[in-house]
Amino acid sequence: MVEAGFTRGKNAVNIIMKNLMDFSVGSIAFWAIGFGIMFGADRLGMFGVSGFFLSGGDPSTSDGLWQIAFWMFQVVFAATAATIVSGAMAERTKFSGYLIYSVIISALIYPVVGHWIWGGGWLSKLGMIDFAGSTVVHSVGGWAGLMGAIVLGPRIGKYLDNNGGKKTSKAIPGHNIPLAALGVFILWFGWFGFNAGSTTSGTNLSIATIAVTTNLSAAAAAIAAMFTAWIRFKKPDASMSLNGALAGLVAITAPCAVVSPGSAIIIGLLAGILVVLAVEFFDKVLHIDDPVGAISVHGVCGMFGTLCVGLFAQAKYAQSAGLGEINGLFFGGGLRLLGVQALGAVSVFAWVGITAFIMFTILKKTMGLRVSRKEELRGLDIEEHGMEAYSGFQIFTTQ
Repeated sequence: MVEAGFTRGKNAVNIIMKNLMDFSVGSIAFWAIGFGIMFGADRLGMFGVSGFFLSGGDPSTSDGLWQIAFWMFQVVFAATAATIVSGAMAERTKFSGYLIYSVIISALIYPVVGHWIWGGGWLSKLGMIDFAGSTVVHSVGGWAGLMGAIVLGPRIGKYLDNNGGKKTSKAIPGHNIPLAALGVFILWFGWFGFNAGSTTSGTNLSIATIAVTTNLSAAAAAIAAMFTAWIRFKKPDASMSLNGALAGLVAITAPCAVVSPGSAIIIGLLAGILVVLAVEFFDKVLHIDDPVGAISVHGVCGMFGTLCVGLFAQAKYAQSAGLGEINGLFFGGGLRLLGVQALGAVSVFAWVGITAFIMFTILKKTMGLRVSRKEELRGLDIEEHGMEAYSGFQIFTTQ
């Protein structure tokens, strides 16, 4: 809903299909390969080597049943990472090429990161904390989306030359802001399962704190993004405010179990400001076309949230969630935890950036990654899927 609302009506079916296939294709790939790489027996701290095809899911044992339940929880994280990329590559990507990408990120790129941080890998051993996936889930999707957008290039008409060799960014408005808003509201609600559910235990009472910090960060970020946009654009922009809420949710996802409600508000306020500035930077400075702001929301704010663990963590909150006695820089913990968090964030950026760039480049050179000019102008719904999202209301334009 968010992606479809923030893009043009002629591409809404394509957005739906990409999200549907991210979860469908991703579920099979994660069952067959990804889960084993992510949570299998550790090899050199880099990847897992057992548990493929959910082979550990024996229903006759309590541990086997746990493996089955844990897979079901984890596959949704894998699909979330995959589908973030859809927004950054919206309105110009070949559907067939996108399907190949979906398999690769769910089977390999995402699970390797997950093993490093959640599966007993080298970052886990260093003590990195990413409670519900600011880096594991969101930065992986954001950085893969960045590489996809770079390899694809911008949509037709997005950047205009002004005869001085300088490009001017042209806004291409989404077709349905209420639909995007509904998507954000559903995501906000779903995030309580995303974050609080990451305790993987309904009897872990830290779910109360996690739900509170999650909500407060989102609320503060929406407010901060609204006022930042109001100051910069002279209007309280709805799309920026909605993305602000998502930015706050992404940023609090790593530290939600280890920070106070007050710290969560500060994290949200900073994320709300950061996302507006990041959207402008990628669009107007780097001229990277991201139709929905996915790179800024998930990549940038995911990295920011990961660093916030090293700044705002407090032992009493971390201990209540079973994470040990850890404190961030602002609460007497020194620089070590912040350094580990930074190392993890940068390492994941490097892994995802390199692998995703290679993958998208190969797809571009072989089967093709971008639709033709004619297909892009007419819309991917008709050209790729043979139907309209809003039958009888389609209007063809040159943009």
